[in-house]
Amino acid sequence: MLDGVSSGAIGAVVAEMDRVRAGLPRRDGIGVFIDVYRQVTALVADRVTDGTFADPAFIEDLDVRFAQVFLDVPRALAAGRPVSKAWEPLIERRATRGVLPIQLALAGMNAHINHDLAIALVATCRARRREPESGSIRADFEQVNAVLAEVVRPIRRSFLDEAVVRYGSAASPVADLVSNFSIDKARDAAWVSGLTLWHLRGVPFVPAAVRDSLARTVGLVSRQLLTVVELT
Repeated sequence: MLDGVSSGAIGAVVAEMDRVRAGLPRRDGIGVFIDVYRQVTALVADRVTDGTFADPAFIEDLDVRFAQVFLDVPRALAAGRPVSKAWEPLIERRATRGVLPIQLALAGMNAHINHDLAIALVATCRARRREPESGSIRADFEQVNAVLAEVVRPIRRSFLDEAVVRYGSAASPVADLVSNFSIDKARDAAWVSGLTLWHLRGVPFVPAAVRDSLARTVGLVSRQLLTVVELT
């Protein structure tokens, strides 16, 4: 066991998250995102074995591939390679003064859900020779929203409460940004993006162009989430 996460594929990605996190400062943007994402991944590992999903093997495979897309970001940084445009804003502002931890966490969620999830969905369907709209895939995909809510809602509330107590009305712009970001809507958009990429997968050149456009659009949203706020 790894702090409540069983060994195996999900345990391996959690272990890699822990290794990455151990080498980062407490307030580093990638580290703040990992603090949230690790909790979500551990809970998905539990739900894979408790009957939550109709096709737990598919969800486990998707969860691992999903995590690996993110883990490619710190790998690229360590190797001096460029990262996806979806992740660039968080990398650029990961230590910027005036950006609160909740902004860093949500920018990571935005990049990971709105960009990485669509990529992982297509990769999982390809590997398992499944259509995204077949069987219980869509229903299980939506069920993950409830799992996310178990972790993310209290974390978001805690971050906001801390910001309001510490900064008072100066934190209002951040509160507005946080309140307007919906994980459910992000996952809905990721499903549509995944279907689009799936149905375009055999068209020469087009999928790469769509992925690039998706990454750039997601990056623009992260830049808004990472707006620097003047706090005293």
